Amino acid sequence: MKTINVSELDHKEINEQLRAAHCDCTLFGCIGQRFIGAGLSENSIIIEGTPGNALGAYLNGAHIYVKGNAQDAVGDTMNNGDIIIDGCVGDAVGYAMRGGSIFIKGSAGYRAGIHMKEYKEKVPNLVIGGCAGSFLGEYQAGGRIIVLGLDCGDKPIVSNFPGTGMHGGKMYLRSDCKNIIFPKQVNASPASADDLKDIEPYIRNFCSYFNADYDMIISSDFTIITPNSSNPYKQMYVAN
Repeated sequence: MKTINVSELDHKEINEQLRAAHCDCTLFGCIGQRFIGAGLSENSIIIEGTPGNALGAYLNGAHIYVKGNAQDAVGDTMNNGDIIIDGCVGDAVGYAMRGGSIFIKGSAGYRAGIHMKEYKEKVPNLVIGGCAGSFLGEYQAGGRIIVLGLDCGDKPIVSNFPGTGMHGGKMYLRSDCKNIIFPKQVNASPASADDLKDIEPYIRNFCSYFNADYDMIISSDFTIITPNSSNPYKQMYVAN
């Protein structure tokens, strides 16, 4: 494990050192540098501090763990690998992600999972431990979005307009969603035992990363959100 002080480095210098290291690295002193780990395909990165926008953009197999919060566009268009955030994230986490997994201990801002997509065995997964802001899963074309609503108090598990323009993939919300208004292009229904089998591995991983109570979570009521089959946009996309 190589340790790198990044407090006085820009993102280009950080990524050059990560690629030259050819081993797992710990970055400390991170103060908002963007694009950390962009396109990396191997090894693990531990980040101490707060990374800037587009952490792990185009990630292609590496493993990133942040000891704290992250900013906007985490995992932008990532293809493979894992990003684990031991805190909260800003807007547009998982933007257009097409593979790999993102696990967030806390909450996410607006437009989480926007334009997520899948193709054959490439199925991205976004797990949000807290709550999600407005436009969750906007224009989602594939993959799984899981929101657990942990430690959110009286806040709704998701804010306004979830699933707007959704034409593929699935969302799983740990709530009965009785007070949430969904757009006409999606169907919202209680998740069955078979539905929950689909997300059990990701909930187990979440609980392992953040020491959460798996039995409590998996025994809760979930609502599954899927595209309405009458959606006129559905047939325009490869991944349904």
